[in-house]
Amino acid sequence: MNFDGLFSNFGELTTTGLTQGAIYALVALGYTLVYGVLRLINFAHSEVFIAGAFAALWTWNGFGLDQNSQVSGLGSIMFYLIVAMIVAAIASAGTATVIERVAYRPLRKRNAPPLAFLITAIGASIAIAEAFGVYTRRLPQGAPQLVSPEPLFEIAGVPIDAVQLLTIGAALGMMIALDMFINRSRIGRGIRAVAQDANTAALMGVNKDRIIMMVFIAGGAMAGVAGLLYDVRIQTLTYSVGFLLGLKAFTAAVLGGIGNLRGALVGGLLLGVVENYASGLFGSQWKDFAAFAVLVVLLMFRPTGLLGESLGRARA
Repeated sequence: MNFDGLFSNFGELTTTGLTQGAIYALVALGYTLVYGVLRLINFAHSEVFIAGAFAALWTWNGFGLDQNSQVSGLGSIMFYLIVAMIVAAIASAGTATVIERVAYRPLRKRNAPPLAFLITAIGASIAIAEAFGVYTRRLPQGAPQLVSPEPLFEIAGVPIDAVQLLTIGAALGMMIALDMFINRSRIGRGIRAVAQDANTAALMGVNKDRIIMMVFIAGGAMAGVAGLLYDVRIQTLTYSVGFLLGLKAFTAAVLGGIGNLRGALVGGLLLGVVENYASGLFGSQWKDFAAFAVLVVLLMFRPTGLLGESLGRARA
């Protein structure tokens, strides 16, 4: 164990972990929303993330930007980021809606057993991933450098760059917006009502199918923004990257207490930090192992996760 490596790079490992964890948290929101309402693990959500990431990449390509492009000027950078974010959110929300309408809704109408939903989710995930693989010929796709990785300032000797600020700031902003939407809007009240008792909510006039569709749209939009942030941070995208990232995002949702929106944020940030601490202590080859080891240990002592409050009982 390399304690010197951990303590000497503690600040940088923390900031990098928070940045990666912010992406996990945004994807985890989709898992926790769907589970909170339907008690369904939507394993196709990782491909919803991929749809947003590719949509952002193709948007930049449409403006003539490729992996060798560097954009200067704050106005131009903001324009490309905002347009790509909107397109990515729409693409991911649309993908999630199609999955719900085509794969899950027919099963709900037939009162299919939970195992049928699980198998369908895995099948949809593989089908979408392979479709992107065929389209891209399984070759990595490069993204333009919109945000400079050069440090802007230092905090206690730790350099902070614009990519880290953008990723963490966007994740916190989207999380706050979603939390307010769920807890203060009329649709949000409907979502919490269906999560608590779907049949009673239907008797009170809540359109269950509409609420479920809104859940998939909201979760998909979060994943789309995460896809854009992944492009900005990593600058290389492959069709299969969603598998491991999706598993880690699901792990983050479980860590925070699946069905709890704020828990998804806490779990994502915690998972990202733990991963990076493990890579500094044991080496980068132990990074993925540490993430799932923490999940197992936590669930042994707190099976409901850190916060453990369901969406149906969420408070403003």
